[in-house]
Amino acid sequence: MSLCNLCPRACNIQRRETQNSNGQLGICGMGQLPVVARAGIHNWEEPCISGTRGSGTVFFSGCSLKCCFCQNYSISTQGHGKEVPIARLREIYQELIEQGVHNINLVTPSHFIEAVSESLSEPLPVPVVYNSSGYESVNALKLLEGKVQIYLPDLKYSDNTCALRYSKTPGYYETATAAIREMHRQVGNYYINSNGILQSGVMIRHMVLPNNIDNTLGVIDWVADNFKKGEVLFSLMCQYVPCGKAADYPEINRVLTPEEYERVESYLFYSGIEDGFLQEQEAASSEFIPDFDLSGV
Repeated sequence: MSLCNLCPRACNIQRRETQNSNGQLGICGMGQLPVVARAGIHNWEEPCISGTRGSGTVFFSGCSLKCCFCQNYSISTQGHGKEVPIARLREIYQELIEQGVHNINLVTPSHFIEAVSESLSEPLPVPVVYNSSGYESVNALKLLEGKVQIYLPDLKYSDNTCALRYSKTPGYYETATAAIREMHRQVGNYYINSNGILQSGVMIRHMVLPNNIDNTLGVIDWVADNFKKGEVLFSLMCQYVPCGKAADYPEINRVLTPEEYERVESYLFYSGIEDGFLQEQEAASSEFIPDFDLSGV
């Protein structure tokens, strides 16, 4: 059993093979075999991801971040889900593909990156989307080269003070920006086909937190300064609703105000970023959070 240093946490532990086997659990709270909470068609991603037939999402349990506001708190932190062998993970992909989805969308897979890489040893007939927090090890990402066509990373923070307070994550900004550069190196500039469906490339997501607007402006600045038109997509998300333990942090225990939304919208429009998406404030609803009921697992 090798020591686990797959994610930037570098726990350096003898990580368990399964949830019930001998060994230790790191910050992600998971063994090496994937734990899945839901697999199904998702229609609420960006239009170029969901399209008309939906995205085939596989929601993994556990996470190496500890975001107090996580909208998937029951699976990211509380560990709800079902352990599956890699062979079953491949079957899940095929079952979703048979339902006509545009892509296979792997949500929070970072701590299972070795298993995910093995599950993708044979190419799929649709693009694979790696949908992550952005807190990735560059070395670990290299396990996915040639196996993932679309990277969908968050860039949650430009301010490491915020990252430490809300996600208990030191050095998030430097780590995530290095990871995003590696993702772009692997898959190149984005490509959307004639049907408006993303086939390859990087889409950087950022969710605006209330009372943390300067953090968002810093994220917009980084994207504008580091990528030219046609290289990456940027998705500014205004769907924040207090979840998880957000009530313990009064400054983020509410949705965005119209003034906050207008400020980030205006800043984005003047940033020079032209490729991407802006969510409307109406998206700030818990109705868009899936039920993690083990369906499709």
